[in-house]
Amino acid sequence: MRAASIEAIPVAYPEPNDSDGVRHLLFVRITADDGTVGWGEAVTMWPEATTACAALVEGLAPLVVGRDPMEHAAIHTALKDHTWWYGNGGIASFAISALDIALWDLAGKAAGLSLLDLLGGPVHQALPALVSCHATVEDLDAMAATMAGWVREHRATGIKVGFGKRGTARLGVDHDRDVAFVAALRRELGPEPSIMIDLGASVRWDVRTAIRRTRAFEEHGIDWIEEPLGADDPEGYAELRAAVTTKIAYGEREWTPRGVQRIVATGTVDVVGVDPGRCEGITGWRAAAAHTHAAGREINAHAWSSAVVTAASLALSFAAPGCRQVEIKPLVNPMQHELTPRPLLPRDGHFTAPRGPGLGVEIREDVLDRYRR
Repeated sequence: MRAASIEAIPVAYPEPNDSDGVRHLLFVRITADDGTVGWGEAVTMWPEATTACAALVEGLAPLVVGRDPMEHAAIHTALKDHTWWYGNGGIASFAISALDIALWDLAGKAAGLSLLDLLGGPVHQALPALVSCHATVEDLDAMAATMAGWVREHRATGIKVGFGKRGTARLGVDHDRDVAFVAALRRELGPEPSIMIDLGASVRWDVRTAIRRTRAFEEHGIDWIEEPLGADDPEGYAELRAAVTTKIAYGEREWTPRGVQRIVATGTVDVVGVDPGRCEGITGWRAAAAHTHAAGREINAHAWSSAVVTAASLALSFAAPGCRQVEIKPLVNPMQHELTPRPLLPRDGHFTAPRGPGLGVEIREDVLDRYRR
């Protein structure tokens, strides 16, 4: 099998889990000389990033066309070698991510093996689902009740709540309001389910605020706090980590395994979030996971986009000893429930090891055409 053609497919769709805000993704379809198709995705988010990433994919295509997908490691190196001039990360990593995921998908289909099999098989029998959502409603008690309902509906192990998102919740700004919400959520959930708080990019806390807020949250039992000081503040995170008992999570804004290695080396992160749709695909994620595993840290495969990245994240999570859960969106959405005829969903609150050749998902191209931009 050889890669014969590559197409970049930009889409824009309304995301019910983000107050129906329009989100942008770039899909990549690699068609082999025998007609087999491999799918990849870059979580580009913004329209200009999607346009730029599509141009890079088209520019990088000659490095892929004519190659055996089983050579994905060598192709990944060639892509990295080519893109050094215009970026160690950023849009270049987006393009590499989409191409790399599609190549692994093709490689699995060529061999008749699942992506998980190509990765060496599962190290977990099952992984619990974690509801991953945004705080969007002004009425904190009503929102807490709704979120607890999602946890019960999906029989999830807990919930991760994003502060500073679209909507009228206004969380992440006022100390008392934030604590009141966490208290309400704990009352609604009961003592067992875990709570994770994720600070969005619009929220800006200094170290003093992060310490005070996290200690107040600890009164109600939270498992981790994500990016309370943004993406890159090792001194601040060291001070915060010494002052609280809650686990600290960050890393989602790193584009490369080297970036993940750098933050792990600071000793200030307990849970490293890595998105295969941003961090150089499956090859990049595996390298990042090796760094986190060597340091005894937990890794969390972010999957808040489409079924393509969810499939990649699911296989990677089952192959990684440091994974503890799989994030799911609570509301039905186009890129999870329409894009594939068999959405990737937990059963009885847990995911089982994914099977089927390659990524194991069938993509409905009529849905892609509906949202193509």
